[in-house]
Amino acid sequence: MNRRHYAISLQQASQESPTLARLTALTRESSDRLKAIETLIPPLLRPALQAGPIEGTCWCLLVRSNAAAAKVRQLLPAFQAQLRNRGWEVTSIRLKIQT
Repeated sequence: MNRRHYAISLQQASQESPTLARLTALTRESSDRLKAIETLIPPLLRPALQAGPIEGTCWCLLVRSNAAAAKVRQLLPAFQAQLRNRGWEVTSIRLKIQT
């Protein structure tokens, strides 16, 4: 069967490709991490954060502004402790300002 002529769902493609399956799993895990620390994030700051990539034991949070990043930096130790309590090995959290 020539796949170029048949549409397949993203879920089917990710199941058939080890690379896409790994990427899907990392995306899901990153979202789960953000949900795990959500209660530690002040409500007005929550919309300024998005789950970012996971690279080994380093997790990246995407932040909308420098001001939000400054506040989030103060919360990073609490975030790391919460994630470790939930079973994730996170040695650092990197912040990336979205432009």
